[in-house]
Amino acid sequence: MSRSTKLTLGLIAVAALMLTGFLIIPDTGRDAPATEEASDTASPQLLREDSPRLSEGSSEVVFVEYLDFECEACLSLYPTVEELRAEYGDKVTFVVRYLPLHGNSTEAAQAAEAAKDQGAFEEMYKALFDNATEWGHQQTSQRELFFSYAEEIGLDMERFEQVYDDPSTAERIEQSAADAQALGVTGTPTFFVDGKRLEPTRVEDLTDPLDAALAG
Repeated sequence: MSRSTKLTLGLIAVAALMLTGFLIIPDTGRDAPATEEASDTASPQLLREDSPRLSEGSSEVVFVEYLDFECEACLSLYPTVEELRAEYGDKVTFVVRYLPLHGNSTEAAQAAEAAKDQGAFEEMYKALFDNATEWGHQQTSQRELFFSYAEEIGLDMERFEQVYDDPSTAERIEQSAADAQALGVTGTPTFFVDGKRLEPTRVEDLTDPLDAALAG
């Protein structure tokens, strides 16, 4: 299956989730307009020094995704984002921001942050998405599963638990959600390239801005 076909199917899935109510978007009346800082990759609202990076590219081009690890739409587009990383990851910096909207979303982000502390953010990012059907949309805490993923990755579990439970970890996640609100981001996934918000309906809506930014 081509990348274009995968993205199209993923976007169809996103639309279906919105129509059926599985994609949770806070009722804010309407999206707030993006602040002027949204056009600047150095904006504290869009990108912070401690925002997790999936890859560090050789150029100054930055791809930002606001995501929720428990979001069905994010899971649908996860393979497409991985293909984009495979194609552009050596040139483009891929950044993740958190916007937890589901029951175990915040704890999943805590697991990602605790793994990041040991240089294993990408490994936990993949584990959370690859195993989403195992832990997603459960009524109880999935802490034990998240810790089992950390063990499989080979992390120092004492240090992992310490960072996972550290109040400053929750504060970073809350700050990310606050930044999303400041930018008018109310749902996931939401993508930015060099500070410009994308509204993708086809693969070119993601690749064209990346190509243009790299050419510029």
